[in-house]
Amino acid sequence: MNHWIAPMSLSGQHVQLVPLSHEHRDDLAEAVRDGDLWNHWYTAIPTPEGMAAEITRRLDLQAKGSMCPFAVIDPATGQAVGMTTFMNIDAANRRVEIGSTWYRQSVQRTPLNTQAKRLLLAHAFEHLNCIAVEFRTHFFNQQSRRAIERLGAKLDGVLRSHQINPHSSGAGALRDTCVYSIIASEWPNVKTHLDYQLCRHSA
Repeated sequence: MNHWIAPMSLSGQHVQLVPLSHEHRDDLAEAVRDGDLWNHWYTAIPTPEGMAAEITRRLDLQAKGSMCPFAVIDPATGQAVGMTTFMNIDAANRRVEIGSTWYRQSVQRTPLNTQAKRLLLAHAFEHLNCIAVEFRTHFFNQQSRRAIERLGAKLDGVLRSHQINPHSSGAGALRDTCVYSIIASEWPNVKTHLDYQLCRHSA
């Protein structure tokens, strides 16, 4: 099958994004234990025991052309410290979502995430000629929402009762999803902003 987004590697000073494979399973199982990330009720992060199944799930979606998954590598250690993807790929309308992202607690709020997003956005707008890139997160995931907003993405709206949350019951079982985006005309300013943030960390 001829996919619009082929697996690729993207590298910077603070992070390397490489095509996800089962070779990353042990690193990722260790990474998810840093902070017991699967216990966050407002997001879906695999348990250490479920990591192999999650890798398989993402690779199956890649085979169908709807996802391009990456392992996030910390250059300082050479180990995988998280996952991210191009997902909900819409080749006909040149739109993608950057999502299904998580990092081990020790690298959260570091330049690693900023540069990972910078690399993915540059590929989307400068190589794939995307007209828009989306980000989606749970209404109550304040850390994720602030991180998306710091990138320069704008809130398009909130999809109320968008999904059933398997981690909770009762009224909290329904997830409200915040949809953000960056459009092509905004990319030059967003890129300048991200480069400035990365230069501050490198100074």
